[in-house]
Amino acid sequence: MDIELYRNYCLAKLGVTEEFPFDKRILVFKVGRKIFSLMDIESFDSINLKCDPEKAIQLREHHSGVIPGYHMNKRHWNTVSCDGSIADKLILEWTNDSYNLVLNSLPLRVRKELLG
Repeated sequence: MDIELYRNYCLAKLGVTEEFPFDKRILVFKVGRKIFSLMDIESFDSINLKCDPEKAIQLREHHSGVIPGYHMNKRHWNTVSCDGSIADKLILEWTNDSYNLVLNSLPLRVRKELLG
């Protein structure tokens, strides 16, 4: 996975913003001011993605490149390796899932504002 491809993919989604709230290395993508993806831009060796708790366990069991979210709530977040062990297509699919999970958790008013 290429970091610029990934960044552009995330920013193309409706209502997405990017920021560095923790330090100059950790890039965060948000929708409605809530995080759905984050990564270290210097190493870009993994991406943290929000995930349904049951699906998170399944992904960890079936993919060695998926582990409980590093420095995150391990029930709701996965850390996905960017070393090539996980297909880019799957990383983008799981990014969509994370984005939709966060978007759908927002109040209806906020969702309407974001989506028009």
